[in-house]
This record gives sequence, C-alpha cells and structure tokens, in this order.
Amino acid sequence: MMQTMDKQILVSVDKVGRHYGALTAVHEISFYLNRGEVLGFLGANGAGKSTTMNMLCGVLAPSHGTITVAGHDIVKDCIEAKRQLGYLPEQPPLYRDLSVDEYLDYCARLRQVPKAQRRKRISEIKKRCGLSEVGRRIIGQLSKGYQQRVGIAQAIVHLPALIVLDEPTVGLDPVQIREIRALIRDLAQDHGIILSTHILPEVQAVCDRVQILDNGRIVFADDIAALSARMSAKTLLLSVRAEPDHNALLDIDGVIAVKRVGEGRFQLEIDDANNPAERVAEYTVINRLGLYELIPRQMDLEQVFVDITTNDNALHPEGTLHPEGTSP
Repeated sequence: MMQTMDKQILVSVDKVGRHYGALTAVHEISFYLNRGEVLGFLGANGAGKSTTMNMLCGVLAPSHGTITVAGHDIVKDCIEAKRQLGYLPEQPPLYRDLSVDEYLDYCARLRQVPKAQRRKRISEIKKRCGLSEVGRRIIGQLSKGYQQRVGIAQAIVHLPALIVLDEPTVGLDPVQIREIRALIRDLAQDHGIILSTHILPEVQAVCDRVQILDNGRIVFADDIAALSARMSAKTLLLSVRAEPDHNALLDIDGVIAVKRVGEGRFQLEIDDANNPAERVAEYTVINRLGLYELIPRQMDLEQVFVDITTNDNALHPEGTLHPEGTSP
C-alpha cells in the first residue's frame, strides 16, 4: 500500500476475508484510508459490503487478514481500535423519547468523555452538526434530517479518527441531503470517513476516492478523477435486426469493446478521437444486418457502476473485459 509523505493512513485492510462455512462472503480484500479523505464504498446488495463494514467496526472478526484503525489491530487490540471509531448505521441508534442534550450526554458517557469536558464537547458537536437550537427538543419529534444529524453527532462525540457512515442520506429531502453532504465534507477536514451508499450521485458529491465491491471482491479502486475519466468515455448504442459478428465489430478501427445490452442491442465503447460511427454503419449495411439505430452517448455514473459489476457480459478478444487497474 502506498502512502504519501504528507498523509497519515488511518485504516489499513490487508488481505481480509470472511467465510460462513463453505460460503465466502469476502475474498482477501485490501485497501487503506488516509486522514482527511472520504472513501466511497459501493456495492450491490449481496456484494459483501455490509460484511466488510461489520469487520471494520469490530462487529465481525475476519476469518483471515488484518485490519488496523489508527494503528490498532481491530482483533488483537479491539478496545483501543473501537475508541478510534465512530459509526452511524443506516438506522441511527436513537432513543426517541430523550432530548438531544440527554441523548448526547448519554453517548458521551458511554464513550468515556471526561466529565469535566463533557458539556463543552457536546456544545461543540451540536454546533458543528447544526443542532444548537434543538438541544432541548425530543428526538422523536424532530424531522428525519435532524435525526440524521443527531446520529452523526453521537458518532463523533468522542472525536474518533475514523467515521463510518452507512447510507447517511436515505429518506431525506433534497435540501436535507445537501446539508448532510456539506457536513460530511466539513468533518473530513479532521477525520477519515468511509461512506457506504447506494446513492451514486453522493459519491461524486463528497468522495475523494471510490472502491466498488462485487461478489466479495474489490473490482474498482481509484480516485474520483479516474471515475470521472470513465464517465467521459464515449459509447455508441447499436440496434440491429440480425446478429453481428462480434469479432468483426472489434476489428473496426476505433471500437474498443463490445457489450450486449439487450436483444439485438449492443454498446460499443469507442475511441472518441477516432470515432468509428460511420464505419460501424457501413459494416451493418454491407452485411445486411438491418440497422435500426446508432446512437452516440456519454456514460453516466450509474452506467459505469453497472458495467464494472456486470463485466462478465462484456465481449472482448481475450475473454472478459475487466476494469482498468483490476485483475480477474
């Protein structure tokens, strides 16, 4: 794992796996998180994302491999490691019949915040999370957005090095979503943050780096710029009556990869500097394939995610097309 001189690695995951009998939920994954970064952790249902989050937070022990949080092994030195952790699950662990002040005081005592510092710490956390005006309000009477803020506040009341947020904006309205995203970016100045989400625009809005988990393996891991570069890739959507020769399509100058996306429909990844649209149209006409449509388009984040996690459908001269920088 690489580390620049001006960055501190807060989380190190080295060849970690988790087995349930004969089932392998997570296959020897490795990654890291620097202080001051927001790492987007993506994956479809069943990809192993929740299992990985549980291992990171010390809820599950890995079957093999090591996880360290702020230099503390999550298994061998679990108490110290967990002291460096703040966690907001998808359903915030709130006591709805307590006031915000009562609840945060309770959480601070659980987290062993010294009594002499407790009142000041809670006041600072409320201010940072936009809760200063609702300290005496009963949590159950707050809006969903404010309840999420309380959930984040309990996760950071002990000033942890690492904050793990699981779907922090689910169920919020657009204004509340923007406010929570701004709060996450603010928190990233002093902490490392792992953000688990199904909301793909959230990744673009707040994350510095992204990794995608599929079938228990990391299939993409890079910074947001690399993901944006993938999104800038141009494609052609080809729709024909008869089945084309896939190798012939790949032989057309400017066609990089071919993927079936439906009956008689194919997505062609192309070299935009050498756009092959005219040559593809000519090929379909000469071979009487019955050209219905040939539509240029630019990939969005959703399409990139689908392509990466369903790359077994890609057609490539050497077999499966794997994302750049990953291995089969």
